[in-house]
Amino acid sequence: MHSLARLSRFVGKTFAFWVLLFAVLAFFAPAQFKWIGAYIVPLLGIIMFGMGLTLSKEDFIEVAKRPMDVAIGVLGQFIIMPALAWILAKALQLPPEVAVGVILVGCCPGGTASNVMTFLARGDVALSVAITSVTTLLAPIVTPALIYLLASQWLEVSAAAMFWSIVQVVVFPIVLGLVVQTLLGTKVRSAVAVLPLVSVVAIVAIVAAVVAGNQARIATSGLMIFAVVVLHNGLGLLLGYWLGKLTGMPVSKRKALSIEVGMQNSGLGVALATAHFSPLAAVPSAIFSVWHNISGPLIATLYQRFRNEDGSTGAAPR
Repeated sequence: MHSLARLSRFVGKTFAFWVLLFAVLAFFAPAQFKWIGAYIVPLLGIIMFGMGLTLSKEDFIEVAKRPMDVAIGVLGQFIIMPALAWILAKALQLPPEVAVGVILVGCCPGGTASNVMTFLARGDVALSVAITSVTTLLAPIVTPALIYLLASQWLEVSAAAMFWSIVQVVVFPIVLGLVVQTLLGTKVRSAVAVLPLVSVVAIVAIVAAVVAGNQARIATSGLMIFAVVVLHNGLGLLLGYWLGKLTGMPVSKRKALSIEVGMQNSGLGVALATAHFSPLAAVPSAIFSVWHNISGPLIATLYQRFRNEDGSTGAAPR
């Protein structure tokens, strides 16, 4: 188990490489990866179950200890990224399925990768985890409502059906993970050590499945979608930092807010697009998953140079 945990840490640190590698392989050999498409929802459920195993009562106590900071982060997450997605879709006159896909990923909650990037950036990790937890638990209500509000002008949106999908693939697995953690306690610690490996394999598989299933469409419109995703992610990171600055947050919290706003649960975006729209609508989420695992380490490295309120800079603490 020790060697498996070591492998898990290595794979977790090289996440971006594996996502990019298998996205490229799936593009050039789609027949080898298309079969994974039938397992996207179960794979996302596994990731969410792992998130449930890692949550603790301290994460929810953190929400109660500083509700204003968490509320600012949650509002930033559910206002900035959806608004940016809608503005980009309108301004660039994106095709309907692509527009819906961009809006969909913008309306998703934060992903657990943001917590890791906040740690590497020497940001406020406790705040990042609290915001991720709250936005994820609010997602069954807020995400379908936002998608209905912003995307129904392009394609028909069933908010009720999406609510049930999110409950199935996000809430149930997280609650199950919390229950297992509560019942087994310290016995799950060894399992938690290999969760990065499981999560990386699941996300890589989801991305590969979407790329393989949309190889022809990506070949013709992939560069346009990639440019939109890069712009969406970059503006989210920037506006998240500015939001922290405007609300008087210290630097460590600004870092957390920036990364939390800019990085999405793109796996959920893929699952919702595949279930409720079309394979093409899943492409922005898949490309977002590839890109934010590249931009995340880059922004974390940049933020290491920003002096925190305690005067610290440099690499993340060991």
